[in-house]
Amino acid sequence: MEKALDGEQRRAEIVRLLAGSRSPVSGTELARRLKVSRQVIVQDVALLRAVNKNILSTNKGYLLFEPGREAGECRKTLCVRHSTEQVLDEFYAIVDLGGKVLDVVVEHELYGQIAVDLIIASRQDAEEFCRKMKENRAKPLKELTEDIHYHTVVAKDETTMNRIENVLREKGFLMEG
Repeated sequence: MEKALDGEQRRAEIVRLLAGSRSPVSGTELARRLKVSRQVIVQDVALLRAVNKNILSTNKGYLLFEPGREAGECRKTLCVRHSTEQVLDEFYAIVDLGGKVLDVVVEHELYGQIAVDLIIASRQDAEEFCRKMKENRAKPLKELTEDIHYHTVVAKDETTMNRIENVLREKGFLMEG
């Protein structure tokens, strides 16, 4: 019979599993592989994040974020505003030009800054996000702030970022100044 891992070993294995995956790994999958409950995984991830492991929690699972940037990569926080019906159009405008939406952030008057990791890197990611939003009858965070929200966007270079900003501006989504 296989001996259960202690907490420290289990957390090291979580980091190893995430580092070896190119896509998010669900808490359920981690729990199955490590033969513990999903709640144990949630607690382990919280402990790992507390000691500065770069673990992102997305709607598809956990992802180890490697902060090392590729040469020339451009990262920018964009302030945007649009209707809920235009969320997919916004994501397409970014990913079709080679950008990636890392997160969504709103500045709430009562709660302050609320940020959620998204990692939208393709049309498929965008469609899955919108499908889940519709299936769960969930409202996007932007509805808390009269549709004003921020995205951290990553592009391969400054030229690509400028194209993304221009398309968002043309669509009337980009808020300037």
